[in-house]
Amino acid sequence: MYPTLEHDGYLLTTVDRLFGMSQSNSLWYLTFGLACCAVEMMSAAAARYDMDRFGMVPRATPRQADLMIVSGTLTNKMAPAIRKVYDQMAEPRYVLSMGSCANGGGYYHYSYAVVRGCDRIVPVDIYVPGCPPTAEALLYGLMQLQEKVRRNQTASTREIVRPGYSASSMSPLPE
Repeated sequence: MYPTLEHDGYLLTTVDRLFGMSQSNSLWYLTFGLACCAVEMMSAAAARYDMDRFGMVPRATPRQADLMIVSGTLTNKMAPAIRKVYDQMAEPRYVLSMGSCANGGGYYHYSYAVVRGCDRIVPVDIYVPGCPPTAEALLYGLMQLQEKVRRNQTASTREIVRPGYSASSMSPLPE
């Protein structure tokens, strides 16, 4: 039997677990809506699904955001911009990839102008499948991210997917 606050007057936990619980319930997100998946992302933030009830507040600047939601087709011209925005976010930072196009190129996978998954540019924590995924699927993905943050098992705690790449040129940095 675990000690409870009612009987013993105290709770035992670690600082990491306390920070994980706090961070998971206050994720501030930055939207990166690139195509039709952004419509579902907007409906998830509206009154019917209300992402605010999970402690998720939209932010207009990457310096205030913890989470970047990438939804839609990521083109080669947009890749440096998404990396630059990601680099401006403070640690800990999380990325949720929403939709088939953001996950792996989708219908445009074989196009010369499309990045075949945003995980080639930024480290992704959660993938939400679908074309477009429903607002419920996005909320489920966000709840999965909250659980990962609580357990401290996110991409920000492991090695960056493609180390050594700059946001401005998308070419390897000199070592």
